[in-house]
Amino acid sequence: MRAGAGRRGRVARRIGAAVLACLKLAIFIWGALALWYQAATPWRWPLLLGWGAMAALALASPWLRRGHRWLRLAPAVAALLLLTWWHTLTPSHARVWADDVALLLRAEVDGDRVTLHNVRNFAWRSATEYTPRWETREYDLNQLVSADLLLSYWMGPAIAHTLVSFGFADGRQLVFSLEIRKERHEAFSALAGFFREFEAVIVAADENDIVRVRTNMRGEQVRLYRLALDKAQLRSAFLGYLQEAERLRQQPSFYNTLTSNCTTIVHDLARQLVPGLPMDYRLLLSGYFAGYAYDHNGLVPGYSFAALQDRADITGRARAFQGAPLRFSQAIRQGVPGAEPAVPRYR
Repeated sequence: MRAGAGRRGRVARRIGAAVLACLKLAIFIWGALALWYQAATPWRWPLLLGWGAMAALALASPWLRRGHRWLRLAPAVAALLLLTWWHTLTPSHARVWADDVALLLRAEVDGDRVTLHNVRNFAWRSATEYTPRWETREYDLNQLVSADLLLSYWMGPAIAHTLVSFGFADGRQLVFSLEIRKERHEAFSALAGFFREFEAVIVAADENDIVRVRTNMRGEQVRLYRLALDKAQLRSAFLGYLQEAERLRQQPSFYNTLTSNCTTIVHDLARQLVPGLPMDYRLLLSGYFAGYAYDHNGLVPGYSFAALQDRADITGRARAFQGAPLRFSQAIRQGVPGAEPAVPRYR
């Protein structure tokens, strides 16, 4: 009995030591990435080397001689200092921003009348060449008639950028998108998005800009699904985006690849309409988010998900379109269940 208990004790201690070693390794990998993305350039490599030495010391601590065990405190102190520094990092609006996220959306709501300042409507000639246009637009919430979920696939079938496009009775569409607010020298990195590299921004844009740049200039595949929202829900979702845009305008916030991204905002707004919506892996693997919406009765009824998905791809129509910009939204919806356009009354 004693021998068996002794063996079980040794096994338990070894398992505990292995788990502790893995935890230490995870902490030090996180710290190394935090320093890589956030430490000032002149200090980056010295800090990384010092942090690596602390990691080696922490992993070797079980084998330190009795007289040297005080060295175990050094990695803990280093980790505490790193966490203290990490919490001093704050988001800001005062940076040199890339042109397409340079201005913040500002809304004036007067009953049913909404005036939006800084609606983006760039004319794109390539992914890097464009004519900037920021517009002031007015909308009547009584004329809000539809909302569509757009998924723009930029990294395989599991990862997509999530946008929501609101339609009005006069044929106009307005797209909301939570995006990283890049500085001019930056490019998006999903890994960097975990480490306070980017601020978040709500962009309101014309479909001829924000959809067309993805299909035609960046070579992304875009799918469009009609959402099953009634008038009250449409209004609530639209105003929800405006409230989030105002919150970010008043108080800058970091983008986070996992917890604060283009898909989680859609889910958060949906939970205001339908309390109790569960968390799901498809909130992270956003390329499958349309399936999540379908499973919770969020897409136009009367079709199987396979049928909706088969007819959701608007990429070819977007790339082939050559007409006036105001007709773009009508052209890309041809054949999409529930979203087939009526003849719009353009101003």
